Amino acid sequence: MRFTFGFTDDPFDKPPCRGCSSYLTEPYVKCAECGPPPFLLCLQCFTRGFEYKKHQSDHTYEIMTSDFPVLDPNWTAQEEMALLEAVMDCGFGNWQDVANQMCTKSKEECEKHYMKHFINNPLFASTLLNLKQAEEAQQNETAIPFHPADDPPRPTFDSLLSRDMAGYMPARADFVEQEFDNYAEWDLRDIDFVEDDSDILHALKIAVVDIYHSRLKERQRRKKIIRDHGLINLRKFQILERRYPKEVQDLYDTMRRFARILGPVEHDKFIESHALEFELRREIKRLQEYRAAGITNFCSARTYDNLKKTRDEERLKRTMLSEVLQYIQDSSACQQWLSRQADIDSGLSPTVPVPSNSGRRSAPPLNLTGLPGTEKLNEKEKELCQMVRLVPGAYLEYKAALVNECNKQGGLRLAQARALIKIDVNKTRKIYDFLIREGYITKA
Repeated sequence: MRFTFGFTDDPFDKPPCRGCSSYLTEPYVKCAECGPPPFLLCLQCFTRGFEYKKHQSDHTYEIMTSDFPVLDPNWTAQEEMALLEAVMDCGFGNWQDVANQMCTKSKEECEKHYMKHFINNPLFASTLLNLKQAEEAQQNETAIPFHPADDPPRPTFDSLLSRDMAGYMPARADFVEQEFDNYAEWDLRDIDFVEDDSDILHALKIAVVDIYHSRLKERQRRKKIIRDHGLINLRKFQILERRYPKEVQDLYDTMRRFARILGPVEHDKFIESHALEFELRREIKRLQEYRAAGITNFCSARTYDNLKKTRDEERLKRTMLSEVLQYIQDSSACQQWLSRQADIDSGLSPTVPVPSNSGRRSAPPLNLTGLPGTEKLNEKEKELCQMVRLVPGAYLEYKAALVNECNKQGGLRLAQARALIKIDVNKTRKIYDFLIREGYITKA
């Protein structure tokens, strides 16, 4: 037998007794061998030797009570919890309201005890200092720091800049766009743990909860990558990329997917090293060109560069002359070219002939025969899928996502629909207009 800290003073915060189903009042008994969930009994059921399923009356037990001191001999653990809850409800400094909520201590006693044990306690102060130093050290290691003192852009909801910032809300320091695996919560909506579950069914429900926890960890991991690498303000990140040559920018874009493995500092060092390698290779190639031309000093190299530039300009003129000769051979093309040159000489914008679409063949309607999900569509939906060339399975998925979002928001705009389904904008508009016309969704 041992004494253990129990629940709060509110009886509705405690689970009922497993014997008589009445709300537990301290002290009560917890079986040390059964659970989880904990097997709790009131004193009356415990004295009668109540047994249920695997629980036996001779099991070891714990007496759950809060009537013992923790920080001060004159304060019980129950009063400590009541003080913390009262400060959280009434706010720090409102000691009269805190005392009124506690009912067992005066205003001066509450203030003196809280300041002594929770504010000026050297143990707590050193712990908070260590946490603050660890947080500052972690921020110093960030490649592109995004401190709270910075003033990030505050775009309007669902704007282009908001989507570029991955839906980041600066005032909340969180993301409001679609989560990774946005419908993962649907798998939990019908799960309920009851006592009559078999072991296999209970294990299955636990497995579903574990899968959901893995989704939550993946969401946090993706958000952490965005924060650590400075991807919240994407335009700021793109400006930093433009300082590199085109080849290094392409390398940066290709290697971006490996940033989650290297970390922000290591990834930036990796890109900087490749940028330096590119500069060295380009300089070596230029020196090799000078050496092949017989140049041995930089003064001659400057003369060589000027002559090379002149040769390139002359070669461009010869290319333009060959273009003129080619147009002369075709009378209609010649007239178009002369008209364009006249517009350029007169300072007008050149008129570019628009090719006719009369000879362009439109894509035939999609054949839905044998495609999965066709039997779930009505005639109008089948006609829509044929015209926009969309397979039934994809249409049903897009329809469910739009209807669910419309039910949550009370309406849906075209811009929100385009953010939900990442397909051709013209197809999105046709699907959106069709669902509104048929009454599946409403316009916001």
